[in-house]
Amino acid sequence: MSTYAVVNPATGETLATYPTMTDAETVAAIAAADDAYRTWGRASTPAERAELVRRAAQLHRERREELAQIVVREMGKPLSAALGEVDFAADITEYYADNYEKITGDTPLDILAEGTAVIRRSPLGVLLGIMPWNFPYYQVARFAAPNLVIGNTILLKHAPQCPESAAAIAAIYRDAGFPEGAYVDVRLTNEQAATVIADPRVQGVSVTGSERAGAAVAEIAGRNLKKVALELGGSDPFIVLSTDDLDATVEMAVEARLDNNGQSCNAPKRFIIIDELYDAFLEKFVAAMAAAPLGDPFADDTVIGPLSSLAAAERLEEQVNRAVAQGATVELGGERDGAFYPATVLTGVTADNDIYREELFGPAGVVYRVADEAEAVAVANATSYGLGSYVFTTDPEQAERMADAIEAGMVYVNIVLADSPELPFGGVKRSGTSREMGLLAADEFVNKKLIRVA
Repeated sequence: MSTYAVVNPATGETLATYPTMTDAETVAAIAAADDAYRTWGRASTPAERAELVRRAAQLHRERREELAQIVVREMGKPLSAALGEVDFAADITEYYADNYEKITGDTPLDILAEGTAVIRRSPLGVLLGIMPWNFPYYQVARFAAPNLVIGNTILLKHAPQCPESAAAIAAIYRDAGFPEGAYVDVRLTNEQAATVIADPRVQGVSVTGSERAGAAVAEIAGRNLKKVALELGGSDPFIVLSTDDLDATVEMAVEARLDNNGQSCNAPKRFIIIDELYDAFLEKFVAAMAAAPLGDPFADDTVIGPLSSLAAAERLEEQVNRAVAQGATVELGGERDGAFYPATVLTGVTADNDIYREELFGPAGVVYRVADEAEAVAVANATSYGLGSYVFTTDPEQAERMADAIEAGMVYVNIVLADSPELPFGGVKRSGTSREMGLLAADEFVNKKLIRVA
């Protein structure tokens, strides 16, 4: 029975099913990717590879409407957000084409003796990418584009609920002119994925997903001495210490929390508010969350569509119900309708409540009251996650202190939804081990070879 299927979460209707690959097809995919690496990845020039990547970016833009509608059906993302995701994927892809010389060029070293020394970047070989359902195009772009410019080849295992967007991306890279095997869409079982990781022709694996999935893949990669890059969950703090415009701050809080139906790893999920602003913030935050339209993801005015699946909505419902049983108060929302889950606000969460340490993957947030800057830092860091964070303050020196004190891979001050192709993305602690986007992404799977000449 197929595990890859398009199930419209808005209706529950199964629109299409796809079989997983056979073991023989899996072996053939690895062989094709390895052959493409040896005959194309190592033989082509960076400029040639960059032009193919640039064409892939153009095809994202040309097929924008078609690509967006696919993911609305697959995981319920509002159409306007889906269109924005395709645009961002195109921008990311183009960024690596524009910057191929920085990615692939030699880095001269100052040495203590006579002669010269450089670091020369060269591809490693075949890579396996294991990607999630929440951003089917964006996640792939930030992994595939830099590595294809470098000359690595890609086996891409997408989430089982995203087979059509996975096939659409593979078609883009094929139509852009990449040779067979340079980018291969693979519909694998977990057991087949483990076999791929263990194959000596596969040099590394990149995972974006849950903490559980990342740990499972990292264990297999470690046993086989393979490089692994992990981008996992997050429970980002949104800290408000002072503001000249509370309404604008609340608007940004709501916009960031509800982005992608609340299903973003780096969305703020814990709102940590200084005591003197807490009551006013909570009142405005609840009102603004309540005003966000929930409904058909294809409708122009929809802000919150269904969660990605019925199971995802049930999981969020269970978390909120358990939090209430442990003493939390529901200020707004909390009642599921199929795969739809409304904007939800919780207060009264203490350190002995499970949800204090969990990630809420949906349009729900917890609001905390803190007495001062020190308590804000303590609450912000009281999590095993460390992906992103958001600080709102009118004091530049306080902003610097907070940026230093917060245990996270990213700190955004007085701004949200500011991801950009040139900015590295990634976390610390149990949020991951790598960086994607920016120039740092191109250093994850590359041989930084020292060449020392007398």
